[in-house]
Amino acid sequence: MKQPNAISTTSLTKAYSGVQALRGIDLEVMHGEIFGFLGPNGAGKTTTIRCLLDLIRPTDGTIRVLGIDPQRDPVAVRARTGYLPGELRLDDNLTAEQALRFFAGLRGGGDDWAYVTRLAQRLDLDLKRQVKNFSKGNKQKVGVIQALIHRPDLLLLDEPTSGLDPLVQQEVLGLISEARTDGATVFFSSHVLSEVQAVAERVAIIRQGQIIEVAENASLLRRAVRRVKVQFGRAVDASELALVQGVTLLGSTDGTSMILQVEGEMDALIKALAAFPVSDFETERPSLEEIFLAYYESAPVEEHAL
Repeated sequence: MKQPNAISTTSLTKAYSGVQALRGIDLEVMHGEIFGFLGPNGAGKTTTIRCLLDLIRPTDGTIRVLGIDPQRDPVAVRARTGYLPGELRLDDNLTAEQALRFFAGLRGGGDDWAYVTRLAQRLDLDLKRQVKNFSKGNKQKVGVIQALIHRPDLLLLDEPTSGLDPLVQQEVLGLISEARTDGATVFFSSHVLSEVQAVAERVAIIRQGQIIEVAENASLLRRAVRRVKVQFGRAVDASELALVQGVTLLGSTDGTSMILQVEGEMDALIKALAAFPVSDFETERPSLEEIFLAYYESAPVEEHAL
């Protein structure tokens, strides 16, 4: 029998006092994949994750998490899920160790404390310090550890690297990759495109409460434009290159170099360049961030999602 997807939503909607936060979200997240959920603040990422855990109820639509309807059995869903909220609330008077032991106790207290200690060491977290003395970044580290502490089947992480310095961000992304290697499914939201590009296999881009693209990370990059710089061995008239399908001339310097923009495959441009004395050729792929921003520059925002 085929195993159900780790996450499945159909026509998921959520309205707050007349404001449409989600407008028919359809998602399919497979078991064992790292799935990036991309969008700026207010696009609907947090609302979607809260619906998955039945922390809020959708206005309409269906949800299945690990094959379970979270509205019918939210305890079963949460028992198998590690959740990092966008804004984690911690008791200021507890130490990091006490806070993490509290979270472990909520799950029966059977967690491997040696594993917790290793996580704390990797994230450079002092378990003996009180939460009230922590920076936002150190509080975030506590949140990351509490999500991983019971080695869950599913990780739902809302902006997991928020407030962390670059080195710790990389360590957290490493932990996400390791969790997937150990068999977990990871669904994480972010507006930091470079981190999603680094670890996610597939991404969904959400805009104004609607999914506007679901694709493999590599597929998005392949479809995007490239910038090409061509250096010639001598001054030439290469204006005809701008006539090649998919090629746009962005700039030229004394006929000895050109900067081009190429949409789609490079084959036609490469063949056209064979007629010229090319001494150097450089291509620059756009980052996922540039691709992402292109979606958001195409139309103004009409309403704010949550």
